[in-house]
Amino acid sequence: MTDLSDLTAHRLLAGYASGDISPVEATRAALDRAARMDPGINAFVRVDSEAAIAQAEQSEARWQRGEPQGLLDGVPVTVKDILLQRGGPTYRGSWTVPDDGPWDEDAPSVARLREHGAVFLGKTTTPEFGWKGVTDSPRHGVTGNPYDPRLTAGGSSGGSSAAVALGAGPLSLGTDGGGSVRIPASFCGIFALKPTYGRVPLYPASAFGTLAHVGPMTRDARDAALMMDVISGADARDWSQLGPVDEGFRNGLDSGVAGLRIAYSPDFGGRVPVDPEVAGAVRRAVDRLADLGARVEEADPGFADPVEAFHVLWFSGSARVTQHLDGKQREMLDPGLREICEEGARCSALDYLAAVDVRMALGRAMGIFHETYDLLVTPTMPITAFEAGVEVPKGSGHTRWTGWTPFTYPFNLTQQPAASVPCGLTGDGLPVGVQLVGARHADRTVLRAAHALYTSGAAEITPPGGS
Repeated sequence: MTDLSDLTAHRLLAGYASGDISPVEATRAALDRAARMDPGINAFVRVDSEAAIAQAEQSEARWQRGEPQGLLDGVPVTVKDILLQRGGPTYRGSWTVPDDGPWDEDAPSVARLREHGAVFLGKTTTPEFGWKGVTDSPRHGVTGNPYDPRLTAGGSSGGSSAAVALGAGPLSLGTDGGGSVRIPASFCGIFALKPTYGRVPLYPASAFGTLAHVGPMTRDARDAALMMDVISGADARDWSQLGPVDEGFRNGLDSGVAGLRIAYSPDFGGRVPVDPEVAGAVRRAVDRLADLGARVEEADPGFADPVEAFHVLWFSGSARVTQHLDGKQREMLDPGLREICEEGARCSALDYLAAVDVRMALGRAMGIFHETYDLLVTPTMPITAFEAGVEVPKGSGHTRWTGWTPFTYPFNLTQQPAASVPCGLTGDGLPVGVQLVGARHADRTVLRAAHALYTSGAAEITPPGGS
């Protein structure tokens, strides 16, 4: 029999509806998988088995009455420990966050999951305040990769990505301010979507401002579309949320890619060195899109690397999130975080506004680019997972995590939807991701193309452990 912890949310829900699977069985399977696999990975900050089983029992009763509460009733989910979840602390990877709370409020996306009957397994690991593209923190330690625990899961939503890859719940909520759902999705072989900014409400507002998005991390694009239909629901606490969508994200998902205009940029015009195995896997995914009827053209978006502007915005945001800490508390911070906070505190208002000017120019350039192309396709990452517990690969010459993530952070500056889709394994058995970037508000187009890769078999890879 198929292990229930290996099933997508869609397959679990079909089983609940037919009576072949119970939410309690599915929840126990996910909890058992977490208990068995997580000690070597460290994907979880906290697992609340008792509360999860109680929620699953309530869901089971509703299904037996033929009255499911919502679109995700009984589906096991996890939540990155950046987002508030009532009933327990949100530590954000930091010793500077006290235990006492009060922890009586859900973030908007968490509230929507609760309203739709999801079963909460626990909170997942993050670097301190989500500041970098790998997952390790002073408070919760290092998170390893399910394909090789000696390597990083990526970050900053590394715990969520590892949990989904391990089978500890098919759905997870992550956040993405510079690639933080896409980086770990690529490294761990799962799907992740950074929606258009404002499409998923966020509260409290991120210190990183309008760089920070909330998005689904899932087994496939179909599950992500389902999750988006839930978490995109309105919430009055977010003043920058977008208006409601005219149609759900599952609408048109099976329409295929025939006729879509796709620009393929393998290395941003020669600017980014890409590992040959990564490049080959991404090329094969692009060829599959062409075989499916997309009109693919090799084309570069043509912008200069906006990393300096991103650093001004990111480092000043980090300084802001730690501004209230005293000297003793600052000594408790991740040393790398402390460094960028000090740099960010030196940024002037004029520095910040100059970075905003770069951002606006980039957004305009990409808006014009998407008048010609429906999608831009790139590698998600130019490399595969490297040693866990370090910010940059040894010997790379990079000093900050942005040095090895050149394909992700530009699209936080522009607020565009972008997804990472698994597209193969290297000879060492490590996952590779292909990134699909759409125009602002074209989330459904991104999901539609990603789903086409799944239905064609191009996104199917051997899971961790080869099961």
